Amino acid sequence: MTQQPHAAQPSAGTASTPAPTPAHGLGPTPTETAWATGGVVFAGVLMLVKGVLAIFQGISLLAKDDVWSRVGDYVYKINLTGWGVILLCLGALAVVTGAFVLRGAAWARMTGIFLASLSMIAQFLFLPYAPFWSLIMVGVDFFVIWALALYKPEGRV
Repeated sequence: MTQQPHAAQPSAGTASTPAPTPAHGLGPTPTETAWATGGVVFAGVLMLVKGVLAIFQGISLLAKDDVWSRVGDYVYKINLTGWGVILLCLGALAVVTGAFVLRGAAWARMTGIFLASLSMIAQFLFLPYAPFWSLIMVGVDFFVIWALALYKPEGRV
């Protein structure tokens, strides 16, 4: 019968080194920073794709397509033409901002957070028209806000 140790014991003369943490203890860990660095590229791509989809959605709403259900009594009721203009404008701004996020523009990250916040509010208000799609877009907006807010370029503290 062999006995298995419960934890590996360090040999004499070697000490286990803890993972590096930020000096002030308030910033992101290296793992979070790696996720945010990759996440900011993904957020830029998501903004581009989401913007293009919002433009198509806005055009569809402006064309008064029969795909969209008519909502009877809704507190935040806006007609389909109004939603078309809102989504078309947000989509065009998201495409431009997403392209500049991918180019590394600092102003684009702040603008992207603002636009994703506006988009999140708009999708919440659009919920009765397309509930499943709106929930997915709120989740995408949440990720975009997280990735853009957490990202810190090299050389900045």
